[in-house]
Amino acid sequence: MSAASQIPLAERVRPHTLADFIGQEHLVGAGKVLEQMVQARKAHSMIFWGPPGVGKTTLAQIIARSLDIPFFTLSAIDSGVKEVRAIIEQARKAGHALLFIDEIHRFNKAQQDSLLGAVEKGIITLIGATTENPSFEVISALLSRAQVYVLKPLTEEHMEALVHQAMEKDKWLKEQNKNVAEWEALLQLSGGDARRLLNLLELVVSSMPEDQKDITNDLVQDIVQRKMALYDKSGEQHYDIISAFIKSMRGSDPNGAVYWLARMIAGGEDPKFIARRMLILASEDIGNANPNALLLATTTFQAVEMIGWPESRIILSQCATYLASSPKSNAAYMAIGNAQRIVNETGDLPVPLPIRNAPTGLMKKLDYGKGYKYAHDFPGNFVDQEFLPEKISGTKLYDPGNNASEARLRDYLRNCWKEKYGY
Repeated sequence: MSAASQIPLAERVRPHTLADFIGQEHLVGAGKVLEQMVQARKAHSMIFWGPPGVGKTTLAQIIARSLDIPFFTLSAIDSGVKEVRAIIEQARKAGHALLFIDEIHRFNKAQQDSLLGAVEKGIITLIGATTENPSFEVISALLSRAQVYVLKPLTEEHMEALVHQAMEKDKWLKEQNKNVAEWEALLQLSGGDARRLLNLLELVVSSMPEDQKDITNDLVQDIVQRKMALYDKSGEQHYDIISAFIKSMRGSDPNGAVYWLARMIAGGEDPKFIARRMLILASEDIGNANPNALLLATTTFQAVEMIGWPESRIILSQCATYLASSPKSNAAYMAIGNAQRIVNETGDLPVPLPIRNAPTGLMKKLDYGKGYKYAHDFPGNFVDQEFLPEKISGTKLYDPGNNASEARLRDYLRNCWKEKYGY
């Protein structure tokens, strides 16, 4: 492979003009809004909202090149207020600059607020890129100063055109003289993401035997399985790594948990996705062994939403190491599973009359609520009565785990229900 090809193919063939841009015909082309903007050489602040790999970064670069003004780019994954202010100062010295912020939805309110003054005064023209609905993820003050443009998913025709364009433009790719004989695997594995498609194409071509010219579905699948080790947020390794993360916490290994957390951070995983999975684990795998785990996980999710990136990585680490170090119990998880199984097996069993609601006179005449014993009227706030349908009376669904916290629950339940449920 040539020295030039050490730069990823997707970067080597990135369009420099709107004429070479493929897709987004509602924004790009004769008479369309971005074409008019480039021709007028006057850009306004805007937000590009769309799925990954549909041209958000490319369009920002084309606009900057067409305007011939200083161009800065930040990723909200690893940038904060400090970096924003440094660029604003450079833009002020230059008179004006265009600032592109990738994944702007990961900026918290304070970080987004730091942009307002410079945007309002015209020191910077902001182009933000987001895969999330900006109505929810971008503060209203900033949103009111920017035009939102929705970028559509690329079609199969767009993706095939991108491959043909790359084969015509890239010197190294032309020298390989390969032909796409079957498209399904390339298109399916790239998932509508142009960057992923082109990098996958480069991987396949560079791994093919020299005497093989046709790119087939089987060839693509074989090469990907053998050589593709990228963290893909919608692919197999995404699920492998989140699985390793969950199993490390379930297995009480904070070292494994924080390692896989770092892998997800390096791969650009959505911090809210990570926080959401820890919320589930806090209940499924820890539960009443340590009820504080669910409280911390809930607070973590809320804090991640408020704090944003990159600071929220610290909060995620605190929660992950706490959950991994906590005693474990899946008793609540097993209980609801047992209950759902019985419901599926027995159907809609009647509610015992004493615990039915009786809001009307007719219902009272039918003995709804008759014989109900109010627990707080009895010693110890407990009285033996039936709460399950007659057909499944005495069925134990919740069995407390073997840990100090649930041992106390078991002792209480044994005092109440030893004869009936066998606690």
